[in-house]
Amino acid sequence: LVLIYIHTHNGLRSIDSRYVELAETVDLGRAAFIRKVVLPGALPGFLLGLRFAVTTAWLFLVVAELINSTSGIGYMMDLARTYGQTDVILVGIVLYGLLGLFSDAAVRLVERRALSWRRTLAS
Repeated sequence: LVLIYIHTHNGLRSIDSRYVELAETVDLGRAAFIRKVVLPGALPGFLLGLRFAVTTAWLFLVVAELINSTSGIGYMMDLARTYGQTDVILVGIVLYGLLGLFSDAAVRLVERRALSWRRTLAS
């Protein structure tokens, strides 16, 4: 949550002041200002923070499972270490990598769909 907050805050601070002045000039209401200026300005930072948070969550999950668990991939890998089964350990590492890759791809897909307006403005 800290990473999401930091990147969302940075996204809010990086909103171009010209957009804020334009919203004041055309007398946008509070709800319209939030919908048309604040949310599009904060969304890229929020999604970047979400990607970092998902990555950090996977790291903490791996560490927690390897240190103190009675089931799961980390427990399986710890038992394999005890019995010298390196193939099981490698499968666990690959499985963690794939899960991390798929979760990052899911957040990137949400980012691509939510920020589709950025590509239309750039071209």
